[in-house]
Amino acid sequence: MSYWVTVVDDEPLCLTTAKSLLHENNMKVTCLRSGNELLEFVGTHTPELILLDILMPEMDGFDTYRMLRQFEDKEGRTHIPVIFLTGEDSNEAERRGLKAGASDFIHKPFDKDILIKRINNTIVNSKTIESLTEEATLDKLTGFLNKNSGTERVSVLCKEKQGALLILDMDNFKLVNDLYGHDKGDNFLVAFSEIVRLNIRAKDLVCRIGGDEFLAFFPDMLNKENVASITERLNKQLLKVSDKLLGEGHGIPVGISVGAVFTSEQANDFQLLFRYADSALYETKRSGKHGYFIYDPQSIAGTRDENEDLELDLEHLIKIMSERGEGKGALLLGQEAFSWNYRFIERFLSRYGGTATRILFSLTSEETGIIFTEMISQFGNVLKDNLRKSDIIIQWQQNRYFVVLPLLTEKDKPAIIDRIMGKWKDCGYYERINVKYTSNTLVK
Repeated sequence: MSYWVTVVDDEPLCLTTAKSLLHENNMKVTCLRSGNELLEFVGTHTPELILLDILMPEMDGFDTYRMLRQFEDKEGRTHIPVIFLTGEDSNEAERRGLKAGASDFIHKPFDKDILIKRINNTIVNSKTIESLTEEATLDKLTGFLNKNSGTERVSVLCKEKQGALLILDMDNFKLVNDLYGHDKGDNFLVAFSEIVRLNIRAKDLVCRIGGDEFLAFFPDMLNKENVASITERLNKQLLKVSDKLLGEGHGIPVGISVGAVFTSEQANDFQLLFRYADSALYETKRSGKHGYFIYDPQSIAGTRDENEDLELDLEHLIKIMSERGEGKGALLLGQEAFSWNYRFIERFLSRYGGTATRILFSLTSEETGIIFTEMISQFGNVLKDNLRKSDIIIQWQQNRYFVVLPLLTEKDKPAIIDRIMGKWKDCGYYERINVKYTSNTLVK
């Protein structure tokens, strides 16, 4: 156990004892004499655990704990686990400490085995919780905060700090996916994420809010030159990376478009600021991409006639619907959404003519329970990833998928089935589950 523990106690003997016991177990120890020393210390250091005495002059352990948590929340830091120390026999202090949120409670004088075991358990539990929290808050591909956790954090920052809110949108990213495949597209997103990391400060916050769209907040960035500088750097560096990933002469005009707005004491509502930044992003796209636009009500509103406004709004809406939140492959829908889409396909074919192929897949296995459920889910992912975006899928029963492929004829079906089964064979479940199917063609 090579943990870093900070001990806070005004009694020198207690500090000496704790330091000796922890050193015997290969732990790094920092000893502090007061709550004020601890608050100053955590400004630049992050130990893995704090042993905090309750009875201290000037500022007791409970007040120190409260101010520590306030500091961590304000700075957006992960909470350092705290174990309270006391020489009293009263249960009231223990109840109060645990109610405040402390991880554990240890009585003085120390029992070596109890001290070491509780430190170990607390740190292990804390790291487990931190890992689970990261899983729930981080975007797995880029490592940035995901949309939910990121927008929540940015919303708080907009109210607390003045700075710049930016939406970063990759230009022509769809062509990378279409021409080079989604795996290459993912590599492209990872590379862009690394570029962003190299060009931001520790206090800046970035999150991924869509397929190729990112949201960023830059505290204290309050002038046009800063926005222009980071936009230029991102575009230059992304162009170099694109040549490495796609090969020189790939011909795709990749780049970054930025929509920005400056926050202030009067303008600090995130939802409103996001709409402003989104409007600015639209202006960047309309003006040729690969650049930036900073929201200014006077420059966006009041200079167009009503017809121009309507035309631009239509272009804006089409862009949002066609480019943002784009998923991979076919649509895996619930029953109600599937029924609406299926009836629309029938009406469309009835009016304009054409065919659609309908396939029902049935899966059986000797496996049961969670393993079988996982197999079924994986087959659904294979269908989704290897059919067209115009195709729709429903998990009709636990072990059955119903697929509708518009404008696909019976003669095209073998190639589709071969592709699906080929991808399914690569999943590792091929020998453990039996897949049967039946199909027919809807002709109008």
